[in-house]
Amino acid sequence: MADKKKGLGWEFVKGIVKENPVLVTLLGMCPTLAVTTQASNGIGMGLATTFVLLGSNIVVSLLRNVIPDKVRIPSFIVIIASFVTLIGFLLEGFMPSLYDSLGIYLTLITVNCIIFGRAEMFASKNKVLPSILDALGMGIGFTLALFIMGSVREILGSGQWFGISIPGISSNPMLIFIMPAGGFFALGVIIAAVNKITNRKPPEELSCGGGCKGCPNSAECGGKAGDEN
Repeated sequence: MADKKKGLGWEFVKGIVKENPVLVTLLGMCPTLAVTTQASNGIGMGLATTFVLLGSNIVVSLLRNVIPDKVRIPSFIVIIASFVTLIGFLLEGFMPSLYDSLGIYLTLITVNCIIFGRAEMFASKNKVLPSILDALGMGIGFTLALFIMGSVREILGSGQWFGISIPGISSNPMLIFIMPAGGFFALGVIIAAVNKITNRKPPEELSCGGGCKGCPNSAECGGKAGDEN
């Protein structure tokens, strides 16, 4: 259910960092590792997934009181597969190079745990507007994660970024980064960095070594901390 205390804004921003589907909940690992040898592929897969996620969340939310519980899961799969088919036709017609680059992983969006998970855990229990914001936030978070992964692997593994050669790396790229092992390594480092940033330790408690004068908690302890020191 949507968190009413945190408001609609939280439903959007949570998927970008705090509940990022790739870097925090570790979902969608297959396309994350498979298509991120280039930053452009990462963006393409992320946006395609966002389109499917948004469409399926809207439809599931609208039909949440109509779909019987016994056929809930098959219904979700049919809805998701319909949007995957649509985005597949659009990419094949207007962006054939990206369609070829994504290959079978575009079709596999149908069984992407991120999309099915949001349909089951959120859209089927919430109204349309929160479901839209949830889909956009999760989609942007997924796209951002794939873009970062693709950028790191393309720069280090190919020595270029969006076709632009990187001085000092283009002449001697580390080819392992465009291989599966390099993908796992890059993903691990990025996840560790995100955890380090988002899980900062709280500031240390104030020390009363200098007595109670100026201590904001002196009224509560009655000066006992100063006496102990």
